[in-house]
Amino acid sequence: MKQKNRLVILLIFAALMPLSTNAQDSSKVTFNSGADIMSRYVWRGTDFGASPSIQPTISLAACNFTFGVWGAFATNNFSQAQETDLFLTYTWNDKVDITITDYFFPNETPGAFNNYFEYNDTLTGHIFEGTIKWKGTEDLPLSLLVATNVYGADARHANGKLFYSTYLELCYSGTCGNTNYDLFAGFTPNKPSDDDMQAGITRGFYGNTMGFVNTGIKVKKDIRITDQFTLPVSTSFIVNPMAENVFLVFGFTL
Repeated sequence: MKQKNRLVILLIFAALMPLSTNAQDSSKVTFNSGADIMSRYVWRGTDFGASPSIQPTISLAACNFTFGVWGAFATNNFSQAQETDLFLTYTWNDKVDITITDYFFPNETPGAFNNYFEYNDTLTGHIFEGTIKWKGTEDLPLSLLVATNVYGADARHANGKLFYSTYLELCYSGTCGNTNYDLFAGFTPNKPSDDDMQAGITRGFYGNTMGFVNTGIKVKKDIRITDQFTLPVSTSFIVNPMAENVFLVFGFTL
């Protein structure tokens, strides 16, 4: 069964990746690269790395598909919160994004074993996630994201089955003067069962029960540096009610 699951995932990527590089109309094929420089890497209400983070990306877009790689690398010498992800997104009618993401967290501790090519579902360091995001309309700038871990190093119940950890986020986007902002609220419906608690499993992937894990506001603005160059900057105030924690994160994009 494990080999079958691995084969299904590989077949999905094999079927979809050629579509992302379809160059029948070369004018619609674009490469992009860049990086975000963040004071902290806070993802869905959790701080990864406890340090400033450099987040590079490369992507190829064609025929409504985008295939790319994204990473996050802490800048201190004590954190092992490094991340390198592959993603494939299909955009339907400019309103819905459907994405498969392969999350991977390289362990840079000398002598540590963390095999990128290990895909056994109980041994792998990969997490495969499927997401769908409705991006709203001009009249209703309200987006909805649903994301579920479907394979790999997700949290597991006492019986060994995946939690299928799920994250739901509602976001309202608005404008005030020349500044854009997002109001967001993220929720997880997963929690350990009674059998899990008896086995000592006290939390899922996002927290120790169902509830809100990521709420707050993100304010975005373009700062003009020269006539030809502007610098996009953002500041996010993030509250994780479940963890009773709070963050203020600043970043800019190159």
